[in-house]
Amino acid sequence: MLFNSTVFLQFLAAFLLAYFAVRNRRGLRNLLIIGASYLFYGWWDVRFLGLLVFSSLLDFGIGLGLQKNRSPRMRRFLLALSVVGNLGVLGFFKYFDFFSESLVDLLAVMGIGATFPGLQVVLPVGISFYTFQTMSYTIDVYRGRIQPTRSLVEFLAYVSFFPQLVAGPIERAERLLPQFARTLVITGARIEEGLWLCVWGLFKKVVLADNLAPLVEMVYSGDTPSGPMVCLGTVAFAFQIYCDFSGYSDIARGVARLLGFDLMINFNIPYGALNIREFWRRWHISLSTWLRDYLYVSLGGNRKGAWRMALNLMVTMVLGGLWHGAAWNFVLWGVWHGLGLVIYRFWSDSRASADSSSFRFVRGLASWGMTMSFVGYGWLMFRSESLGQVMALTRALVDFSVPESLGSFCVNLAVFSVPLVFMQLWQSRTGNLLAPMAIARWCRSLLMAGLLVAILFSWEKEQVPFLYFQF
Repeated sequence: MLFNSTVFLQFLAAFLLAYFAVRNRRGLRNLLIIGASYLFYGWWDVRFLGLLVFSSLLDFGIGLGLQKNRSPRMRRFLLALSVVGNLGVLGFFKYFDFFSESLVDLLAVMGIGATFPGLQVVLPVGISFYTFQTMSYTIDVYRGRIQPTRSLVEFLAYVSFFPQLVAGPIERAERLLPQFARTLVITGARIEEGLWLCVWGLFKKVVLADNLAPLVEMVYSGDTPSGPMVCLGTVAFAFQIYCDFSGYSDIARGVARLLGFDLMINFNIPYGALNIREFWRRWHISLSTWLRDYLYVSLGGNRKGAWRMALNLMVTMVLGGLWHGAAWNFVLWGVWHGLGLVIYRFWSDSRASADSSSFRFVRGLASWGMTMSFVGYGWLMFRSESLGQVMALTRALVDFSVPESLGSFCVNLAVFSVPLVFMQLWQSRTGNLLAPMAIARWCRSLLMAGLLVAILFSWEKEQVPFLYFQF
């Protein structure tokens, strides 16, 4: 069920009517959330509900087992069972065909002919998100960061919570799980904030991202274009993927806020970053912090010397790239960002102290330009459909011919990117991601009305899925 669909609006309206009738009765409220969340997920394909239930029951039971067992060996076994169980399901559905095809290609290069049957299985929506969410629970219990819950209902609600179930944010149990056990406070101000997040998120998806998509397709799905078109098409994709994914996160946070829940901020003006480390502190925050806390730290982090730190960063980012999809261009994207983080880490550690006030603006502008260029070339890798296309588009960057369509392309790109740029400058200047909530009510009402009109004009009968559903 897509947020940008009429059926979801009908579902949400019916759910809210029932929810507000039982919101003060915790047990019924959580059961209603579970039922609605399973309906929301099963609407796509009811067969894959079993995977969601499996991950939930597995980690709920392992959490209780970790509490009862004090034997280090047994606790390690239980943790391994959680990791292997979740990653086994994820790997089977997402990576089996990729690795079998890659092995066949490798053997062919070595002169060995071999074939392996492909499963051609459908990738369950959201499996990369909810498996990471349930794994973080058992790891936190194992580390002693949290106590396991004894309420199966609350845990099932935590794992399946429909606003963030299929595309995040990837919530930690220590933050979200206790909210299912408390009395929720729903105020007029929270409802206003929730409505704003929903409307702004829909605007980013339906009006901006979906109208930028044809520009991206023009560059990445046709004949190899010239350098200017590659650059502009990649800029269009940078705006598209941000508006699409952050739009989903905004809607998720908005719906959760209407229900009295708080979800973490998943994006914090990432295209305002002045270096690659800052970019990853602002982009897909729930994933980047997950990789840091559960993978990078587990590998040793920066505790075992500079070169081991570099290796840990590379492994973390390569696996982070592979998390996004079973294709070599995602691995290459991970390598690219891993190298960027390693180089920045060494450069920043060895950098001589200087007068920070001298040429601050010029240095900041140069740092921003280099960071966005680095991130932009990464998006070229990410969007390409193969390593061959990455190479072809990279070679095209030195072709400076100007096609006739360049002018109209620039106009369309500007029309569907300026609203985002304006909003992000506003948010950055005020230091408030909910900056529109601070203006006069009548101004805010006019702004929301304008966004709703734009959404209605751009609403499609055949809704475009969110990009991160494929991950």
